[in-house]
Amino acid sequence: MKCKKCKTKAVIGLPRHNAAFCKPCFNEFVHDQVARAVKSERMFGPKDRILVAVSGGKDSLALWDILLKLGYRADGLYVDLGIAGYSARSREKVERFAETTGKRHQATLLIHTVQEEEGAGIRELADLVNRPTCSACGTIKRYQFNRAAVDHDYDVMATGHNLDDEAARLLGNVLHWQEEYLEKQGPSLPASVEGFAKKVKPLYRLAERELAAYAVLNRIDYIVEECPMAKGSKMLLYKDVLNRLEIESPGTKQSFYWGFLDKQAKAQPAPVSMAEKDQATLHPCSLCHQPTTAEICSYCRMMARAKAGSLR
Repeated sequence: MKCKKCKTKAVIGLPRHNAAFCKPCFNEFVHDQVARAVKSERMFGPKDRILVAVSGGKDSLALWDILLKLGYRADGLYVDLGIAGYSARSREKVERFAETTGKRHQATLLIHTVQEEEGAGIRELADLVNRPTCSACGTIKRYQFNRAAVDHDYDVMATGHNLDDEAARLLGNVLHWQEEYLEKQGPSLPASVEGFAKKVKPLYRLAERELAAYAVLNRIDYIVEECPMAKGSKMLLYKDVLNRLEIESPGTKQSFYWGFLDKQAKAQPAPVSMAEKDQATLHPCSLCHQPTTAEICSYCRMMARAKAGSLR
C-alpha cells in the first residue's frame, strides 16, 4: 500500500477517501481537514482566543495539538468530574500534554474540579438529584465550559466532537424526531446572546479512527478506555450501528452527516436563524445570570436540589 501523495509506503488507509497516506502526508491531510472546517464554517480567525475542552481522550487532545500546530492561540480547559480512578488518569494525560506540547506553544491549561466547586463528585451529585450520571455530567460540563469561556474572555469554545460523534447524534435525533435538537447539529453555534460563548467543532470532517491514528503517529498520550459512566449509552449503540454500515459501505457516516448539513444550508424558505430564536426565548438566570429559557437555569436547579438532598 503506497501513499496517495508521495508514493512512499503508507501507514494508514482511508477507505472512505479511497486513499492511503504515509505519516507526513497523513498529518498534512488531518491539518487540512481542520483548516477547511474552520474556513468553511467561519469558526474563528488567527487573532481569536480559543478555549479547547479537553477530556484526556484522543479527540480533544488531537484537536488541541492540531490548532496549536496550525498557529492558533488555543488554551485548554479540563473539568475534573471526580470519577474514582478514571478522572485521575485522564487529568494526568491532559496535564502531561500541557507540560509538553502546550508549553512549547505558550498555551495555558485551566482546570475546574467538580468536587471543589459543586461540593461532590459527579456520582454523588447524580444520586443527590436523582438523575442519570451522564445527564448530570452533561449539565455541569456545558455550564462550566460556557462559564470559563465567557469569564476568561475567549472568543470561541472548541470541542473535540468528530464525524462519528455527529453522525451518531444525528441518527439518534432523527430516530426520535427531535427537531429542536436537529437545528443545533451544526459544527458552529453562534454566540447568539450575551453570556453565551460561540461553540465550534473543528473535527467534524474527521472520523474517530483517523483521529486515533493521528494521536498514535504523533505520540499523543491519551486515555484509551471509555468513561465508566458511559456504559449502556445509546450513543455507543448508534455508533456501533453506523460502524457496521461503514464497513459495508465506506463513506456512509460522511454522506449521512454532510448530506444533512448540505440540506440545512439549502433549506427554502430560509428558517428563522438560531440566533433569532435564542434572542426571543433566552434571558439571564435569576441566580447565576447565564442564559436560560426558564427563570432558573438547569445547572442552578440541579445544584439547589443537590444541596437540599445533602441536608436531609
